[in-house]
Amino acid sequence: MTQTPVHPPWAVADPVGEALHVLRMTGTFYCRSELSQPWGFALPPMPGCLWFHVVTTGRAVLVTAHETVELGPGDLVLVPRGEGHTLAGSPGAATPSILTLEHATSQANYGVLRTGGGGEATTMVCGAVRFDSPAARTLIDLLPALVQVPAAPASRLGDVLRLIALEVEEFRPGGEAVLTRLADVLVVQALRNWLETDPGARAGWLGALSDPLVGPALALVHRDPARNWTVASLASAVSSSRSAFAARFTAVVGEPVMQYVTRWRMHLALDRMRAEDVTVAGLARDLGYRSEAAFSRAFTRVVGQPPGTARRGTSR
Repeated sequence: MTQTPVHPPWAVADPVGEALHVLRMTGTFYCRSELSQPWGFALPPMPGCLWFHVVTTGRAVLVTAHETVELGPGDLVLVPRGEGHTLAGSPGAATPSILTLEHATSQANYGVLRTGGGGEATTMVCGAVRFDSPAARTLIDLLPALVQVPAAPASRLGDVLRLIALEVEEFRPGGEAVLTRLADVLVVQALRNWLETDPGARAGWLGALSDPLVGPALALVHRDPARNWTVASLASAVSSSRSAFAARFTAVVGEPVMQYVTRWRMHLALDRMRAEDVTVAGLARDLGYRSEAAFSRAFTRVVGQPPGTARRGTSR
């Protein structure tokens, strides 16, 4: 009788969910907008950030360099890579830079915008968020230039939108904190919706995450990059033979197992250099290298320059 393989306690059953789990967001700015026709404004490019806009009442037109979308109550749109764009109450309306419009600011990263000519009203919640995890940024880079999620009341996303609409309509003490947290949930729910419905979410790196053999292994590397992973240990973790796992990984991901592990560690190292005052020795230790020299060789091979040079280049 064949026994069912027993997965180790660190095995990951839902690699795509794990990718969503690491979507740690830094709210760059959130804004509650009270607008009246005619109205419009332009939002500047914000590389490295994701813009989101949700209409709670009224209508809006969003225009990027590549497309135009019309939004109604309950509609949500993401601009994943921070491309500059305009929002207006109707096509052809004037769109001055939002930086020239006065905001009532109650917190460093939260404001209220009131503008327009006194006509038909539109209310929106907008924001720009930055993702802290390299896994999250890899996911964001795979999204289309614009993600539109039409209103769907009978859904979890619809539930979040209703809560946001209530907070906008009945703004109470602590409303800024509630709105910013709901906005974070909204972005994750919108990404979940895209992952579940768009065929593009089943290709490339995301397709690899969905693979029943390779996906759990990728999630293990993302979760614990400093572990002393080998092809054999990852194959064992997903209950596969070493040869079958290695062949499958290369076919699905497009590179060998350990090449991916090393590249991922170096992405993390670069990310740490940009965000923290870290030493090369500290990075080597934290990413599982026995010596600074071994880490430096791997870093130079992947990044194209020694870690000391890269570290100096990220200094402000």
